[in-house]
Amino acid sequence: MFPGAYKIRTGAIPAGVVASDTWRPPTFCRNHAGSFASTATAAIFFAFLMTVDEKSAARTEARARRAAAHAKHGARAGDLLAQHGLEFLALEPRAIVSGFSAIRDEIDPAPLLARLAAKGHRLCLPVMQGKGLPLVFRAWKPGDEMASATWGIAEPLPSRAQHEPDVVLVPLLAFDVQGCRLGYGGGFYDRSIQRLRELKPVVAVGVGYDEQRIDVVPHLDYDQPLDWVLTPSGPLRCSGH
Repeated sequence: MFPGAYKIRTGAIPAGVVASDTWRPPTFCRNHAGSFASTATAAIFFAFLMTVDEKSAARTEARARRAAAHAKHGARAGDLLAQHGLEFLALEPRAIVSGFSAIRDEIDPAPLLARLAAKGHRLCLPVMQGKGLPLVFRAWKPGDEMASATWGIAEPLPSRAQHEPDVVLVPLLAFDVQGCRLGYGGGFYDRSIQRLRELKPVVAVGVGYDEQRIDVVPHLDYDQPLDWVLTPSGPLRCSGH
């Protein structure tokens, strides 16, 4: 079912078809000829479906590409992330950085997080609250006891304090130079980054292998853009900002 609150990015449908880029609940009334009564409604709906299909196909390709990169580079890739650090962001000494616990063939940010902790930055990790809800971020430091959550992701214990990070390190399947990110499809990071950006300035940094860069990531308006991407070859400032 098409979500009523979603918006289609400008340019996703032919110019002049829709007066506003805001989605309104469809009626899908048909006229006697059997066609959609509202051309605008039909155009938006099918543009949405087309983008969803494009994302699904892109995820299949991106998973294979990331698995090959992981097999090629291994733990060395995480060490290279740590060597670059986050100096390119010119962070305040006590800035709060959210990392993530790598699963499967995600690039491992653990060496980078250890370096940030040694420099005095406060760290936190994301915690899932449930389907359709934003993540919360709980305080964490290397060596802390962890809880095993959905998909085997390690999360800080419930007793740890909740933070609102200044920087969010984001795992991904693919990215492009505009800052569009292809995730797993649950929308957890999109909802979370949107909530944080409504509270204060927040920098979203995608973290992945160089091989995960593609020409164009299919996206919709509810997808939150990345400000930077950090790969083993170094930081990339996204051109959409």
